Amino acid sequence: MKAVQATAFGDPSVLTPVELPDPAPGPGQVTIDVSHATVGLIDVYLRQGLFKDRPGLARPPYVPGLEVAGTVRALGEGVDGLAVGEKVVAMAGDGTGGYASVFRSDHRRVVSTEGHALDPALAAAAVPNAVMAHIALTRAISLAEGERVLVHGALGAFAAAFPGIARQLGAARIVGTVRAGRLAQAAATPLPYDEIVDSGDLAGALGDEKFDVVVDPVGGALRTRSLDLLAPSGRLLLVGNASGEWDHTLPSNALWYGNTVVAGFNAGGYVPAHPEAVPEAARAALRAASAGLLTTPVEVLPLAEAARAHEKLESHATTGRLLLAP
Repeated sequence: MKAVQATAFGDPSVLTPVELPDPAPGPGQVTIDVSHATVGLIDVYLRQGLFKDRPGLARPPYVPGLEVAGTVRALGEGVDGLAVGEKVVAMAGDGTGGYASVFRSDHRRVVSTEGHALDPALAAAAVPNAVMAHIALTRAISLAEGERVLVHGALGAFAAAFPGIARQLGAARIVGTVRAGRLAQAAATPLPYDEIVDSGDLAGALGDEKFDVVVDPVGGALRTRSLDLLAPSGRLLLVGNASGEWDHTLPSNALWYGNTVVAGFNAGGYVPAHPEAVPEAARAALRAASAGLLTTPVEVLPLAEAARAHEKLESHATTGRLLLAP
């Protein structure tokens, strides 16, 4: 099969096209002929070696890639409910394997998209993240109908899944934030935000408005400023750290005084421990995608240009989700 390997920890140049043996499915596994593989920040962090000391995470040489779309190639022993040739999306448990023409997955992380008339690029770009957003909003912080939601980094890959799922769950108002330079792009987004504002002028844009839930994939100083945007007993949902400020901390006394709940959601850690959460979330994600609530721009590059995709992502030279096509 065609694949891209990270041959060492380092800059994007370590991503090297290779030919590898086709994987076969073991018991409980599925292999997929990949049409599209997503490129995300977690791929960048793993390649850079930021998590190299975490047990169980990839070490070179490895094939990056967390999410794919394609068709079922073969079924391992004990797998039912799927058929060869069926259109699917899948998520890797350890964040590896996607940058390849064939992907092997635990069947519990494979979601059929048959009957939903989804473009496979959009399916790869949106559905897995929507599955994770649903799990985060229903299990990590239990979003209630009628609540107000604020999403930082509103157009980012993972963040873009939250407004559609929040709308589906009955949120009364959903506001996004972006850097000033992305406001024009935000104005044209089809994502179901009620408003998108400048993250550098939250007080001017939002006045005294407060939110029951703030979704933060950004981190750093914006995370601290979010505490002032929460309603009494509000919940701050941490889903990433795009700022790269790994040593940032929150003031614990402010959390205590505000009756604030801070919940972290790391899909790579949560889903393997709670596979039972995936089926309901998958049904919700597919409904949201079919209703047009997850529409987001995509840019597709050839698999062999994985290094260029990483360069574009790191330099913020993207306007939507980056995908690789074998």
